[in-house]
Amino acid sequence: MIPRYSRPEMVAVWSPESRFRIWYEIEAHACDAQAALGVIPKANAEAVWKARDAEFDVARIDEIEALTKHDVIAFLTHLAEHIGAEDARFVHQGMTSSDVLDTTLNVQLVRAADILLADMDKVLAGLKRRAHEHKDTLRIGRSHGIHAEPTTMGLTFARFYAEMDRNKNRLEKARWEIATGAISGAVGTFANIDPAVEAHVCEKLGLRPEPISTQVIPRDRHAMFFATLGVIASSIENIATEIRHMQRTEVLEAEEFFSPGQKGSSAMPHKRNPVLSENLTGLARIVRMAVIPAMENVTLWHERDISHSSVERSIAPDATITLDFALNRLAGVVEKLVIYPDHMLANMNKFRGLVMSQRVLLALTQAGVSREDAYRLVQRNAMKVWEKGADFKTELLGDAEVTAALSPAEIEEKFDLGYHTKHVDTIFRRVFGA
Repeated sequence: MIPRYSRPEMVAVWSPESRFRIWYEIEAHACDAQAALGVIPKANAEAVWKARDAEFDVARIDEIEALTKHDVIAFLTHLAEHIGAEDARFVHQGMTSSDVLDTTLNVQLVRAADILLADMDKVLAGLKRRAHEHKDTLRIGRSHGIHAEPTTMGLTFARFYAEMDRNKNRLEKARWEIATGAISGAVGTFANIDPAVEAHVCEKLGLRPEPISTQVIPRDRHAMFFATLGVIASSIENIATEIRHMQRTEVLEAEEFFSPGQKGSSAMPHKRNPVLSENLTGLARIVRMAVIPAMENVTLWHERDISHSSVERSIAPDATITLDFALNRLAGVVEKLVIYPDHMLANMNKFRGLVMSQRVLLALTQAGVSREDAYRLVQRNAMKVWEKGADFKTELLGDAEVTAALSPAEIEEKFDLGYHTKHVDTIFRRVFGA
């Protein structure tokens, strides 16, 4: 991923240095287990740990791989340069390359998930704070982009909180799903390595042994992991799109923080654009790009092929680095989002009471008017607001058929905004608890 959309902690998870360090730990722990079983001499296993503090030379490993055309063999050759050929002769005993590669990938994905979970906590904290801050801040709810009925800005933040909380739960499950390792040898039969070695290595790396592997860990686990990242990305876009709508000049109910010295346009000095939210929309697309290839990786030939390998080398770092950046950007946008309650109220009143049409409709039916006639009466007066800019309440009060069923006081009561917020506390308890 390009540096512009990368954060150092997540980038480090996918660096060659990190990858080779995990490879080394797998091999060293496997040697310990083999020595405990009496398969290799204890002295040879202990010798492998002489490289514990070594800085593995990425350029040297690349140089060897250019000759061997095999990355794991290149690493093992370089490891032997650190600990000596005699002590290295039992390294990788009974193992196959996928034991190292697949277990390492899952370690990296677990570490990436831990970073992403911490990122999500930042987003959740921001959404919760803004939800409570604006719990009773009235704004118009919209369906199809058209004014519907009053809601509150707090409820908008609360629903995004609930969505992200579900996503955190999904990611925790995806982390558990991916936290397996396999040290089962060629085609996964343990023919040349005891299952106890796998159990020991997995314990040391914080993984569970894969119940049954072939020569690779089953890729349905990875498909689920990347699908979860895709859902989180879609939720980021959902929030970003709402912010982009609110920042439109004709709406202007909220806008991204515009810092001193910031420029919105090279041509138009007046511009204040929702660039961060638009950027989040684009970043979400990048994360979702990983989902279909991850699904397609589930299908492999027999006990193993490497059609999945090149895909994962790209999508694993790209998707996690991008999502890490996007979550942190979203947390900042939410934290600093500038909200305009007066604009929200002005927008809601733009059509002069029209948004109370359902209350009048229901009152008429309660007064004995058939639903069909009630709908006709309300719509007749509502269209005057749309087409002539009339005042909805005034039109209702002047309609003899309406006033035959409802008194002026009853009509007046139907325009109380507080009616629409009476259950906000109930919803907040459902979302945030007591």
